Amino acid sequence: MASVLVPLAEGCEELEAVTVVDLLRRAGVEVVTAGLADGPVTASRGVVLVPDTDLDTALQRDFDMVVLPGGLGGANNLDADPRVAELLRKMADSGRFTAAICAAPKVLGSAGLLEGRQATSFPGALDALDLPGLDYSEQPVVQDGRVITSRGPGTAMDFALALIENLAGRAKRDEVEGGLQRP
Repeated sequence: MASVLVPLAEGCEELEAVTVVDLLRRAGVEVVTAGLADGPVTASRGVVLVPDTDLDTALQRDFDMVVLPGGLGGANNLDADPRVAELLRKMADSGRFTAAICAAPKVLGSAGLLEGRQATSFPGALDALDLPGLDYSEQPVVQDGRVITSRGPGTAMDFALALIENLAGRAKRDEVEGGLQRP
C-alpha cells in the first residue's frame, strides 16, 4: 500500500487538506497527517484539524509521497520550517513524489524543486521567487515528473484524483471518482 505524508500547518486551507486526505483514504492509500508541532492545527477558516502525529515523529519513517496543502498562512508556516525543505529535497533526491496545491507550491520552489519545471499555483503565489526555467501553467493540475501542483480549493478534488492515479493507478482513480458522483 502506498503511503502519503500530509504536513498540517497553522493557517492551512482546510478544504484542500481534508479533500486530499479523504480521497486518498477512499483509494486505500495510507495517509499520515502531521502537525508541525504537537496538538491541533487551526486552519484558515477556523476549522480545527487534529493531526495523526507530529512532524518529528512522522519523519522517522519513509513515505511514497508528501502533499502540502495550501492556504497562504499554512504555506508560509511550511516554508519557514527547515524540516519541510529537508524532507522535500530528500523525497525528490530519492525519486519519490512531492505535491503541493494553492500557495504551497512556493514551498516546493523555495526548496529548489521547481527550477526548470512546469508547475501551477494560486495566482501570484510564486511571483516573489526567482525560479530559473519555471514554466508556469494555469491548468488546474500540472505534473512534471514526480512533482505535482494545483491551483487552489476549487481544484482540490482534481488534484487528489491525480494523486490517486499516480499512487494506485487509473482504475482506482476511476473507482473513487465514480463514487463521488461528479458531473
